[in-house]
Amino acid sequence: MLPTRIRTTLATVLALSCLSAAQAAAPTDDPQGMTTRVAACTACHGKQGRATPDGYFPRIAGKPAGYLYHQLVNFRDGRRQYRPMTHLLDHLSDDYLREIAEHFASLEVPYPPPATPGLAATVLAQGKALVLKGDAAREVPACVRCHGDAMTGVAPAIPGLLGLPRDYLNSQLGAWKTGQRHAAAPDCMAKITARLTSTDITAVAAWLAAQPVPVPSKAVERSALAQPLPMDCGGVQ
Repeated sequence: MLPTRIRTTLATVLALSCLSAAQAAAPTDDPQGMTTRVAACTACHGKQGRATPDGYFPRIAGKPAGYLYHQLVNFRDGRRQYRPMTHLLDHLSDDYLREIAEHFASLEVPYPPPATPGLAATVLAQGKALVLKGDAAREVPACVRCHGDAMTGVAPAIPGLLGLPRDYLNSQLGAWKTGQRHAAAPDCMAKITARLTSTDITAVAAWLAAQPVPVPSKAVERSALAQPLPMDCGGVQ
């Protein structure tokens, strides 16, 4: 059974989804109206989208607008599986979702300090090596090749990897590996995670979650990447 707080949060989301659907037909140029429109989002993702201690509701504040928009569309269209999100977004238009994405992308709020990893140093070293260097023998590119040297993401559509709970990172990488999460074709993350072991995923998630978020924490521009992206990814120009 889900923890009480999560069950309560999900009930709140389902209730607020009716409000969001009604708001979708209303004018969208009212800044105060935006607070009401995203109330269902912040019920799970925390005040201003800062994330919550539960571990499975990630931070959305400050993420690249293109990335947030693609994830909203993926939930709505069934490429990502989470019933409360699908129910919430089912009848919302592309333009409406884009405005929500741009709202959260514009927020600049501080990150909490990273959690203590609580894993063996050898496991963390394995995660660090995959993030920073990859594994050429298995054709696994380093995470920094796409997500930027500082791992804060690349505008407009590649997210940062820092400031996320270990449980969330672990679950999402695992979902890609098992085919429960998808992205627009070509799904590069599905290809990469298929080449990783469960131990690799645990190590990567633990090391990333233990890293402090640099300041500034905004995504860099594509021109800041030292090399071209190592593979084609859907939704990334």
